[in-house]
Amino acid sequence: MWQAEVRVDLDAIRENVSRLRAGTTAELMAVVKGDGYGHGMVPAARAALAAGADWLGVCTLDEALALRAAGLDAPVLAWLLAPGLPLHTGVVAGVDLGVASLSQLDEAVEAGRRAERPARIHLKIDTGLARGGATVADWPALLDAAAKAQSDGPVEVVGVWSHFVYADLPGHPTTDRQLAVFHEGLAMVERAGLRPRYRHLANSAATLTRPDTHFDLVRPGLAVYGLSPVPGERYGLRPAMTARARVMLTKRVPAGAGVSYGHTYTTERDATLAVVPLGYADGVPRHASNTGPVQLGGVRRTISGRVCMDQFVLDCGDDPVAAGDVVTLFGDGSDGGPTADDWAEAADTINYEIVTRFGSTRVPRVYDGAVP
Repeated sequence: MWQAEVRVDLDAIRENVSRLRAGTTAELMAVVKGDGYGHGMVPAARAALAAGADWLGVCTLDEALALRAAGLDAPVLAWLLAPGLPLHTGVVAGVDLGVASLSQLDEAVEAGRRAERPARIHLKIDTGLARGGATVADWPALLDAAAKAQSDGPVEVVGVWSHFVYADLPGHPTTDRQLAVFHEGLAMVERAGLRPRYRHLANSAATLTRPDTHFDLVRPGLAVYGLSPVPGERYGLRPAMTARARVMLTKRVPAGAGVSYGHTYTTERDATLAVVPLGYADGVPRHASNTGPVQLGGVRRTISGRVCMDQFVLDCGDDPVAAGDVVTLFGDGSDGGPTADDWAEAADTINYEIVTRFGSTRVPRVYDGAVP
C-alpha cells in the first residue's frame, strides 16, 4: 500500500521523443537536467535514447558524471560550470563542456591538459537572453583564443550555441532578432578559422515551431516529458508524470468551520473534509492554496485553505469519501482530471516548475512502461 507517489510513464517519454525526432532532420539532444525535470534523470535518459535521441543535455558536471556512472555512453553536454570544478574528470569521461568566457576557456584548456586528451567544448554566444554566453562584443576575442587553443591541442571546438528568450511565444520579434545575431556570430566563427560540427539554438518551443532554427542539433527539454512550452497548444505530446496520494483522514464539520492555517477557507455548509498527505515539502506549491485542482471520486475539486508543509484539505461537501481514496493532483488529463498546466495556472507559475517540484525523497517515483 502506498501513501503518495509520482508515476512516470516511460512509454510517454519514448513517444514524445519519437514525435520530436520525426519533426527534424537535425540530431536531437534530450535535456535531462534537474533530475529529468523531476521525472528521474537516468530512466528518462534511457527512454529518450531508446526512442532515437542522439545526445543528452545537463547543466552540471555532477549530472553528466552521474549519467556516465549509470553506463550511458551517448554524447553529453554540460553547460553550467562554476570556476574551480574538476573539469578534467568530465573530459576523461567524454563529457562536452559549455564555454562562454575567456576564463572558462582557460579552465577547459587546463582540463584537457590534465586529462591528456582534448576537452570537447561548445562556445556559447549571448544572442539576447543576457544570461549565459559571451556578449557580441566579447565574442571575437573568445573565438580567437579558442582557435589558438584548438591549434595548440588541449581543446576541440565541437559546437557553437545560444538560447532563446521568447520561443514559447511563436511570432515574437525577439526570436528573429536572436536568430539574426546567431547567424552573425556563426559568420565570425568561420572568419576565426573554426569549423564546429554542431550549431544549436532550438529549445523545445523552437523545435516544435521554428524549423529554420534547427541547424545541426535541437535541444528539447520540457517537450520530452510531454508538456507543451507553448500555452494552449499540445502538439500531440503526452504528459509522462502523474502525482497522486491517498486520503489520510475524513471528518464532518459544521457550516462556518475554518480550514487550515489562517482560516483562509470557511465551509459554507456542513461538509466532509478530506485530509491529503502531500504538502509543499513534497512539491505542492503553497501558492496553490485555495486554487489547486485535484480529482477525487471522479470529481474535480479545489484545495480548501492553505497548503501546509505535509498536507492539504479538500471540502467534499456531502459527497461520499473515505480514507484510502485516491486523489490525483495532475496527470495526462485523458480522464478529465487536472494537468500540470492546470496547476501552473492555479499557482501562477509555469508547467516546468510543477513537475520539477515533485522530486522529494518522501514521494517515491514509480515507473510504468518497459524500463530500457
